[in-house]
Amino acid sequence: MTVQSTGSDPAADTWPEGSRLTERDAATTWDLLVVGGGTAGLVGAQTAALLGARVLLVERDRTGGECLWSGCVPSKALLAAASAAADARRASRLGVHAEVSVDFPAVMAHVRRAIADIAPVDAPQALEAAGVRAVRGTVVLTGATTAAVDGREVRFARALLATGSRPAPLPLPGVDRVAPLTADDVWDLEELPSRLVVLGGGTTGTELAQALARLGAQVTVVEAGEHLLPREDADAAAVVTAALRADGVDVRTGVRAASVRPGSSGAGVLVLEDGDELAFARLLLAGPRRPVLDGLGLAAAGVEVDADGRLVLEPGLRTTSPSVWAAGDVTGEDLYTHTAGVRGSDAAVTAVLGLPRRPSPVVPRVTFTDTELAAVGEPTTGDAPGRRVLHLAHDHVDRAVADGRTEGFTRLVVDRRGRVRGATVVGPRAGEVLAELTAAVLDGTTTSALVARTHPYPTYGDGPWNAAIADYRARLGSPVVRALTRTVVTARRWRRARSA
Repeated sequence: MTVQSTGSDPAADTWPEGSRLTERDAATTWDLLVVGGGTAGLVGAQTAALLGARVLLVERDRTGGECLWSGCVPSKALLAAASAAADARRASRLGVHAEVSVDFPAVMAHVRRAIADIAPVDAPQALEAAGVRAVRGTVVLTGATTAAVDGREVRFARALLATGSRPAPLPLPGVDRVAPLTADDVWDLEELPSRLVVLGGGTTGTELAQALARLGAQVTVVEAGEHLLPREDADAAAVVTAALRADGVDVRTGVRAASVRPGSSGAGVLVLEDGDELAFARLLLAGPRRPVLDGLGLAAAGVEVDADGRLVLEPGLRTTSPSVWAAGDVTGEDLYTHTAGVRGSDAAVTAVLGLPRRPSPVVPRVTFTDTELAAVGEPTTGDAPGRRVLHLAHDHVDRAVADGRTEGFTRLVVDRRGRVRGATVVGPRAGEVLAELTAAVLDGTTTSALVARTHPYPTYGDGPWNAAIADYRARLGSPVVRALTRTVVTARRWRRARSA
């Protein structure tokens, strides 16, 4: 999904002249019509063009989508500034002393520069250079292979819906009377809120809460679940919670919001179901998102939605229309940029070439708090037949010891054959560490194979490696294996004695 631009945005309008639908465009039958210029649409369109297809991409606002304008890029730029402040404050533990002063408008200027620096990669000009015809407009499907772009008919053989998502409305009495912030518009802030309440303790809520607290806001996070990051390993989430509290964040879990009592200028009071009240200067809603499907004319194209308003999809990302596919946030699946890109490419290949490509079920995910939490594959909590959970605390990772950052751990789930089926890593650079573990889950790599790979020393990647080594040594020490190895050693000793 794209976000309306603001006048202060240095990359507010990336569309060149001549970016509206032309008569020539309307006279062409396109191999693939892509609706939406976010990550899934961009990657899908460029993949199809690379395959030789005639591709028309239509975006109503700005190319780049939520990731560029209000998601991955601005949030990580904000996290970088917040991390710099936090590192300076805690440098005294390493014998370094520094004074910290935060210039919030300058921080937001850094965020906008990061967006502006990356925007050209996703711009219409980049699409045109890749062989994609990119136009600005609004699409309404009018049939199985026809659509109207700003009222003008276009024809296509296949279509890819990549219209993204937006924050879901929150049915909370009084919330609309305080102009709440969402993850899509928090980037319009020019002043740091003195007191911020974040409603929702998932990935977005925890990242923004910690970042803004480190920059000087008084922050409270309210999460209805029993712990922050409800879908993650509870012990790993506890490490993240401790990190947020160390940065001054007031974490409230296991309690729901009941209502909002408005004040003035966006301020108010959040009333909790347990009767507690939290005053705020601004309220940030960091809850779920919903697919953007309104106004697309889905019924005319034979595209069905279920009772929850979500697209009904076949395993290969095709909708109920034989000519329409979907990818990215609009599908309501994992709302990650990396997933959107891969799914967009898969859908484009299937739609254009007719080659079925089913999405991989292995999707890595990272919460970029400090410390980071990264996970992939099967859950790393709970006993089940045929699986073992390997745990290694990071006080056994030498790089963590050297950095003074031993608060994390690595957990691997392995099956009866020793294959890695899932992993959770919580600690600095956990996202980078997860890359090897994602490959291990995909390939069915065993802990023995991990042990055999030489890892650079000292790195945080030693966590999974040391966990695998510990498992390997434990298996070598089992009675059966020890008896076998003792027999082999004894036999070799006997042969050496005879040859002497």
